[in-house]
Amino acid sequence: MNIVLEKRVEALGLILPPAPKPMGVYRPLLIVGEYLYVSGQGPILNNRDLITGKVGQTMDKDQGKKAARQVGLTMLSTLVTHMESQHKIKRLVKVLGMVNSTPDFEEHPYVINGFSELMAEVFGEDNGIGVRSAVGMSLPHNVAVEIEAHFLLEE
Repeated sequence: MNIVLEKRVEALGLILPPAPKPMGVYRPLLIVGEYLYVSGQGPILNNRDLITGKVGQTMDKDQGKKAARQVGLTMLSTLVTHMESQHKIKRLVKVLGMVNSTPDFEEHPYVINGFSELMAEVFGEDNGIGVRSAVGMSLPHNVAVEIEAHFLLEE
């Protein structure tokens, strides 16, 4: 368990959902050298339900943005649960944000801002904002948003 990150989350008053269990053959996170890779996370609520829907059809862009923020909370839960205490995150490096959207929806970056704004809140603007892609596609289990991220660890 990562106590440092857990204290930061607590100080911000954030409520984390339960960390999800893998839904396939993969690791929730993997540390290689000084990099931490986090598998794609979906928007899990505190009752373990997923936020589902298609942005541009059953959800508007603001609902999609809230779902992306919930993915951020889910990812923080995964980090707190699975990172060992000796590892500390220095900065967010890369984000791949995937939005379950209709073919004509074009505001994927706006939706993924829900995740990015949360990371800036948790890690600070200098270290919480990295490079990013935001794309639209069909997602498993009809989840509204899925996001994977790479972090740099402190040496």
